[in-house]
Amino acid sequence: MYAVVEIAGEQVKVEEGNTVRVNRLQGDVGEKVTLDRVLLLGGQGDPKIGTPVVDGAAVEASILSHGKGKKVIVFKMKRRKDYRRRNGHRQPFTEIMIEKIAS
Repeated sequence: MYAVVEIAGEQVKVEEGNTVRVNRLQGDVGEKVTLDRVLLLGGQGDPKIGTPVVDGAAVEASILSHGKGKKVIVFKMKRRKDYRRRNGHRQPFTEIMIEKIAS
């Protein structure tokens, strides 16, 4: 069974037992999180499609870790104007493990 869930503004396809990296979530490591914005349920016959969410469906997950992604360099330049700006960014993420998909 799989589900498409909206987590922190992103749509993510999840299955039981998978680990997923999403934008930073509130909560401590080891804490349980319930994701109730389920947009689609599939894997058993016909898929259930929400309008916009599937009624009564939820995904239970636990937080494994928090961290930062790889550094991305942002470089701005205007030719012949002696304008150069170099900036770096590391996107914070949360790694979660999907434990149960309840329909």
